[in-house]
Amino acid sequence: MITPPQKPYQILLIGDSCIDEYQYGTVDRISPEAPVPIFKYIRSEEKPGMVYNVKNNLENLGCHVTLLTRDPSRKIRLIDSRTGHHITRIDRDVLSVPVDILLGELDYDAIVISDYNKGVVTYGLVEDLIKTSTCPIYIDTKKKDLKRFEGAVVKINSLEYSLANSYPSELIVTQGKEGARYKKTTYPAPFIEVTDVCGAGDTFLASLVYFHLTTCNMELAIPLANKASAVTVQKIGTYAPTMKEFL
Repeated sequence: MITPPQKPYQILLIGDSCIDEYQYGTVDRISPEAPVPIFKYIRSEEKPGMVYNVKNNLENLGCHVTLLTRDPSRKIRLIDSRTGHHITRIDRDVLSVPVDILLGELDYDAIVISDYNKGVVTYGLVEDLIKTSTCPIYIDTKKKDLKRFEGAVVKINSLEYSLANSYPSELIVTQGKEGARYKKTTYPAPFIEVTDVCGAGDTFLASLVYFHLTTCNMELAIPLANKASAVTVQKIGTYAPTMKEFL
């Protein structure tokens, strides 16, 4: 039984942002101009991505979030409306300058960093936060020198783990349907049919933060984060589940 906090957790959230645009249509023929499919547009929708999605997930768990980010990138996905399969993705990345933070004046229950390596987060920023903050710091990052984040809880996926050249002591590696690994222990994921993995890592990060703050026990927090992520991957696009959906 998880006992919620008496008041909402105050979270400082820092990271790169994007808008996920989904364009739905059908493919019925090949172009006479080149051997490529002709996409017949039907409709489109937008969803918040990257750090925006982490924010939505934290807020759906009852947290109060202060967000620091820059102008968002845009990811455009062409999707077959009949099957839900992605046909292609078009990225319009925005390379940002780092955010400004007044160190020493922070009063939060946790600092959460969603680093997609688009410029908002630097090694120096994270190192300064680790040195000066009294609250726990959680980071999901695509950077490779992870030892520089010693003192924070670092969450990455298995591909990022294979590309990294150093590792911190507090490291969680998500492995898709295989679950998540932490300190030589693998925590299995629920067996479900996967529709779309987009945003699953954001849900895992937000849920991990909430349940680790609540239980002070990583061995309890990781399985709950796995359950939350299992809800997200059954949806198309980014999604922020409520606790009623997985507890």
